[in-house]
Amino acid sequence: MSRPKADRRTPPPRPAASRRSLAVGGLGLAAAACVGVDYLSHLYPSLRGRLQPALWATLALATAARAPFYRRWDAEIRAAPQFLAALIFMLATLLCEAISVRFVSTVLGLQWHRSTAPLPDTGQWLLLALNERLPQTVIGLLRVRIINLHHYLMLFIMLGFSALFDCIKGPGLGIAARYMFTMAVGRFLRTITFVATILPSARPWCAEVRYRIPDHPHAWAQKYYAPYASDPRAIRRVIMSDMPYASVKDYTVEYRPEWGLMSFLIDILRPTAGDGSSWYHLLKKASGGCNDLMYSGHMFVAVLTAMAWTEAYGGWISVVIWFLVLHSAQREIRERHHYSVDCIVAIYVGILLWRMTRFIWSTRDSDRARRLAKLDELQNKLFRAAKDSDMDEIKGLLKEVELAGEAKKAFSQRVILSFAASMVIFILLVVLLTLTLTRDG
Repeated sequence: MSRPKADRRTPPPRPAASRRSLAVGGLGLAAAACVGVDYLSHLYPSLRGRLQPALWATLALATAARAPFYRRWDAEIRAAPQFLAALIFMLATLLCEAISVRFVSTVLGLQWHRSTAPLPDTGQWLLLALNERLPQTVIGLLRVRIINLHHYLMLFIMLGFSALFDCIKGPGLGIAARYMFTMAVGRFLRTITFVATILPSARPWCAEVRYRIPDHPHAWAQKYYAPYASDPRAIRRVIMSDMPYASVKDYTVEYRPEWGLMSFLIDILRPTAGDGSSWYHLLKKASGGCNDLMYSGHMFVAVLTAMAWTEAYGGWISVVIWFLVLHSAQREIRERHHYSVDCIVAIYVGILLWRMTRFIWSTRDSDRARRLAKLDELQNKLFRAAKDSDMDEIKGLLKEVELAGEAKKAFSQRVILSFAASMVIFILLVVLLTLTLTRDG
């Protein structure tokens, strides 16, 4: 007996895995295009100036056009408080880090920066040795600035927005909350680490070029560090007595601006008259600091981006991103922005912290897990219903299992549309602000 014609004409539904693989390939190409177009600034600046606005406008329009058809806005609304909390936490840790960066850069004075030699770094020695042996083409590829901090942030932003196109498991705000929370925890641990022990910069001229700070150390350093720093006998005496004994020298009274409630920061930041009267303006100039900051913040961001792509996507683009992370690491060491230990620690800390924050967002199918848990709970009832041949009871129990895996839809269509519009606009503004502020590294 032949099949009905309608069955022959109707194509079978495309599997979800097939749709996802197509989406992954498309997003990978889009990510490669964004990085490639931005790299044209080194080769053809005028061409990049025309292509980049067009590319970003295309992606923004595609996002806005797709938003009304996204089916998981309920989940996005439920993830929004978590996202906002993670954003506030991250901004607070970045403020704490900026204050600490300025503190370690100024507490010992400008003379210390001029006179203190960089630490011996075998990673830097290895790269210099390879430069003598490798072909110039390879060395040129290792030196080229393919990708910077704002590129890694851009790649993650694209990954988060790809939830709208069903490229990754939603909600997109969920993976964004995990990224920012992990970032905040990592930056806080980094701040504790580099404040605990002040290390000299791999670029001794940095502080003189970047900062206006007093030549002499702060009174704290004068009392607890400076008198004993270069005299082994003095250090031995401090160890034996476990008390400081040198007197603090008299220096010119330092400049004290009117900062009101923020005046407690004056002794920490050590401003000068040339820095202006705003503590916030002073912190903006702290930049990456002029000491070695254990561990590398740039590498930490790069590793988090690579981990997010690997978990949410996999595939060839994740492999490429990991190669770019390694390229960035050797370039940080080669250009002496960091010591080798900073990049190594950033890599394994980033991997471990990302794995520890899986409770916020994960590719694990939570709906399936809930269905299996409900099925396990109703197993005995199903056996009894099957034994009694009670089909109505079996259908009712299976319906309970199916409902257990469905997210509750407690929001009206008007609330969902309002939230979708406001969130897309808000995140696009945050994206523009973030990429603008991080473009200089």
